[in-house]
Amino acid sequence: MTELFDTAVTSLLHLPEVLDRLAAADGDRRSAGHHAAHGHGHGRVHGLGGGGGAPVDIVESPREYAFVLDVPGLSKSDIQVTLEEDRVLVMKGGSGKRKRDEEEDMNGEGCRYIRLERGAAPRSFVRKFRLPEDADTGGVAARCENGVLTVTVKKLPPPEKKAKTVQVTIA
Repeated sequence: MTELFDTAVTSLLHLPEVLDRLAAADGDRRSAGHHAAHGHGHGRVHGLGGGGGAPVDIVESPREYAFVLDVPGLSKSDIQVTLEEDRVLVMKGGSGKRKRDEEEDMNGEGCRYIRLERGAAPRSFVRKFRLPEDADTGGVAARCENGVLTVTVKKLPPPEKKAKTVQVTIA
């Protein structure tokens, strides 16, 4: 009976994290449907699977794309930004496990949690985006400051438009 109770309590303790992941995935689907239905987002930056854990703002300026994510509690060493094949920008971080070393054994006495309401800190996340053709894959920079990760991707200059003269023949 005790094992069953412990299993049930452990499952309930992780419920907020599971709900957060489900809400993030549902938000990605709703956002994509909203943008398609209302003509927003003309196919510039496409989100790929793995959209859990960190909501992202994507800003396009004339010179760059900026991806802004809230990552409270994560240090620079906890975050990884990579560029995969096919122009896929991947941002991931956190272990998703709370550090409980100090809390596990207060005052040398054995203790157990009665209630855990704070989510796993720091939260883990993985976000993937397919970059558009005008993104300069050599111009990717990332900085993490005050719990905010900002990844910037420079844009390539637009190709020069060449005018073509066509000879008109009279028949």
